[in-house]
Amino acid sequence: MARPGTDAIVSMLQRGNQRFAAGGVRHTHCDPNRLGLASREDQSEHAVATVLACSDSRVPVECVFDAGVMDLFVVRVAGNVCGPDQAASVEYGLCHVRTPVLVVLGHTRCGAVTAAVDRAPGRGGAGPDNVARLLDRIAPAVARARAAAPGAGRDELVARAVEENVWQCLGDLFRLSSDARDRVASGAVRALGAVYDLATGAVCWLGDAAALAAGHQDRG
Repeated sequence: MARPGTDAIVSMLQRGNQRFAAGGVRHTHCDPNRLGLASREDQSEHAVATVLACSDSRVPVECVFDAGVMDLFVVRVAGNVCGPDQAASVEYGLCHVRTPVLVVLGHTRCGAVTAAVDRAPGRGGAGPDNVARLLDRIAPAVARARAAAPGAGRDELVARAVEENVWQCLGDLFRLSSDARDRVASGAVRALGAVYDLATGAVCWLGDAAALAAGHQDRG
């Protein structure tokens, strides 16, 4: 099955989110016919986007975009961070499922980002070892948020760090995965950052990551 172009796919995601936020979801591709199709056909013939999102139960990824079975290849991890395992999963989505669009989706009031803010110098402890290592991946985003707004209160700092963490994830992905980096830099895959608002259901689109991928190409 021929997929739409990348701009059309992004438009589909945006319209789906608008329906979700307005309470007008269509629940497309969620019926028994779609389930039967999934049992017979490969997802690579249908999925249109890979989405790397937070594990938070308040962010139901398919629902957010009014998507259904075989529409999205979803990678979830606390804090929407990107380490080697997440990079491998994204590579699978781009290279084997062959999705032409990649979205890194952060969200407001992210617990992992908030924990990274609170464990900064002068604040609380790091927590369990594995959680601490996860928060280490968010720390550069928190540092950039602090530098950009040195007088910010905690809520503003968390909001800024949530956005910075989306770009941190994309940068880490391009550092870890030459396949993802080259596909995005060449235009074969369109990669975007976004933040989901827990209060409204709306997704704020932060922009394309092609320039970020191209910059990482220079580093090898």
